[in-house]
Amino acid sequence: MGDLSKDINSKFVNNKVKALINILYTANWITSHQNTFFKKFGVSPQQYNILRILKGAGEPLKVQVIKNRMIDRSPNATRLMDKLYAKSLINRLPSFIDRRVVHIEIKKEGLELLKRIDLDFKDDLLKKLTLKEAKQLSDLLDKIR
Repeated sequence: MGDLSKDINSKFVNNKVKALINILYTANWITSHQNTFFKKFGVSPQQYNILRILKGAGEPLKVQVIKNRMIDRSPNATRLMDKLYAKSLINRLPSFIDRRVVHIEIKKEGLELLKRIDLDFKDDLLKKLTLKEAKQLSDLLDKIR
């Protein structure tokens, strides 16, 4: 089992400070693993998130709706969608009513990529947790927010 104090060679004033630093440290660790995993599919974790949002919606969505649903609400969501469009994974559907509004839909190629990712995806990052512990962790994180 990992020990944050040893991993970063540090002591903490109290367990609340240690917990906060541990959350930040773990978030960075997960991000690093995600970047490595998604790289072989030619997408970033944020682009994957956009594709999953579109798949889950089952219909074209406004860009702003996608931005609001993203896990990592980065201001560069439009640029991420531009890259997905360039890879032919999504379509842009301009509104005939309001030219400022653009709807985004996932293409067949985007759905196929999600299937390939799902086949290779494993819960390795949480393999040391039981289902009960995973629920407890999720509940605690919800409580923090």
